[in-house]
Parts: sequence; structure tokens; C-alpha cells
Amino acid sequence: MLTATPAAPAAARALPRADLRLSPLGLGAAALAGLYDAVDEATAAATLQAAWDAGLRYIDTAPFYGYTRSERRVGAFLAGRPRDGLVLSTKVGRLMEPDLPARPGSDGWADPLPFRPVFDYSHDGVMRSFEASQQRLGGARIDLLLVHDIGRATHGAQHVRHWRALTQGGGFRALASLRSQGAVRAIGLGVNEWEVAWDALSAAPLDCVLLAGRYTLLEQGALGFLDRCAADGVGVVIGGPFNSGLLAGQARYDYGSVPAAVRERADALAAVCAEWDVPVPAAALQFPLAHPAVVSVLSGMRSPQQVASNVAWMHQAIPQALWQALRDRGLVHADAPLPRDPGAPA
Repeated sequence: MLTATPAAPAAARALPRADLRLSPLGLGAAALAGLYDAVDEATAAATLQAAWDAGLRYIDTAPFYGYTRSERRVGAFLAGRPRDGLVLSTKVGRLMEPDLPARPGSDGWADPLPFRPVFDYSHDGVMRSFEASQQRLGGARIDLLLVHDIGRATHGAQHVRHWRALTQGGGFRALASLRSQGAVRAIGLGVNEWEVAWDALSAAPLDCVLLAGRYTLLEQGALGFLDRCAADGVGVVIGGPFNSGLLAGQARYDYGSVPAAVRERADALAAVCAEWDVPVPAAALQFPLAHPAVVSVLSGMRSPQQVASNVAWMHQAIPQALWQALRDRGLVHADAPLPRDPGAPA
């Protein structure tokens, strides 16, 4: 059995176009808002504290998560805490309108607060969303502001209308204005599809793209997009590194059931990892960070135990031979950068 030198804690990585440095492992705060299963207030607070104690200094939230529950919980946790070194991102694109009552299970939220999401990517919609987020976050500084879920995967036939609101209706202009005023330090997208992000890079001067599920150990269809980001100096945050939990042992892919072909590929990845006694989630967390465009990987965590597991996986020693085997067996793209064994000679 080949072994690797234990990995040292990784240093924060810079967004090339902004004065921000993100911890390589960030906390995605959707799970804390009750994605699929409810999380009580005490557990959510303990999870945030565990992440803080572990040195995770990047937190991502959104108005949509739990229908404002996530932002409220993150804001309460950050109240009074020092902000040096912490990066906080939230999103625009949905206005949360009061709506009594909210139905449990709406949009996947186990116990959403009594609001209804209304899409609005216009200049006024972006400004209203930002101001509402400031209220829910208790005045905590928002460092990175992202356009949430623009694209055909979310909007289907309505995509063109929402894209026009963003590009011609002033949505991107509002983001740029907030950045130029110093209200936020960086702007970008938070999406599940790389194609719309490709278009957005030509439409607005973005600093960052949070891309969920499309560049992971399971699939690398967005490799060309990441290469473009690296060339253009646009930072990429990888969300959904476990592809909605599939690579962490859950029977879910892209927020739904697992297609047979996807299951087969996941099983093949697991078999290779087992040969080197490496947990699949460890490989899944570390793989995206090898790409030069990637500055952080966001993992959803709903308990202190999950924080501990994610931190351990991020520091798991992984032999170079495992990465090479994945490439040789066609399980990762031939041109995808591979992590380097810290124990290997330079």
C-alpha cells in the first residue's frame, strides 16, 4: 500500500481581481437552513462555531436558503465577532415576499420561514435584495455578492427574460455600482451551470463564479470554462463537491434521484479510492482545488460532526498514484489538473 505524507493546512487563496482571500474549505450555509431535513437553532449555532474554531473563514449564504432562515442564522452568529480574515458571500436574484404560511418541503426546505421567493434580476431588484440581506445579516459586511441561479437550468423558457433584466435592465450595473461604492468588495455569479457563467464573463466585469456540481471528482464538463477563468483572472468557488451528497454516501444527485450511469461512475470512483484506503469524500474535496482557477471549495455542513469530518477529509493524505489511477482509468478528464502529493519530490 502506497502512503502519502499527511497534508498540511492549506493557506487562504486570493481572488485575483479583488482584495479578498478565501479559506480553501468554506461553509455552505444552505444545510443550516433545513435543506431536506430541519436543523434546530442550537445545532446551527454549534455548527457555525465548530467551523469558526476549525479555521474556516469563508461562509456562503443566500436569501433563498430556508426562505431567509440561513441569512438570519449566519447574521446572529457573526454579531460581535471580529471580521478580520472572514469572507461572507450572499446572493441576489430573488426577493423574499411575506407569504403566510410557508409549506414545509417548499423548494426542498424542511421548515421554511413564511416568505415566497420572487425572481427579480433588475437594477431595483438587486438593490432591494442587497438591502434586505443587510438587514437579515444584522449589518454584517457582505464581501462577495453573487447573482443566484441565473440560467436555463433554473428558468427554462423564462431565461431570456431574466437574462435581459440582468444585462439590459441594470442588474449587472447595480452589482458594479455596489462594488465601486465599496458596499461590497467583489461580485459574481452563484449557479449550477457553467454555460450561463461563460456568457456572463462577456457581459460584466465579474470577480468570481461560484459553480455548484459541474467541476467535481464525478464530472468535469466545466473544465474549459475553468481554464478560461484562470486565463482571465476570475476566481472560481466550487460548490456541491459531493454532487448533492452522492460522493458522500447519499442517494441523491443534483438535488434528485441518481441516474444509473451516474451511479455506475460513482461506484467506479469509490472502487479506486478503496484500493488506496482513501475516503471518497476526501478525494472529492481535494480534487477541485488542483485547478489554478479554484480558490475555495464549499461544503454544506449541518452539524459539528460534519464540520469535523470535512476538515479531516480536506487534510487527508492522498497518494499521487490514486490520482493517476483515476486518470488512467478514464474516471477524470485527461486534461484536468491533479492534486500533487505533498510528500512527492518537486
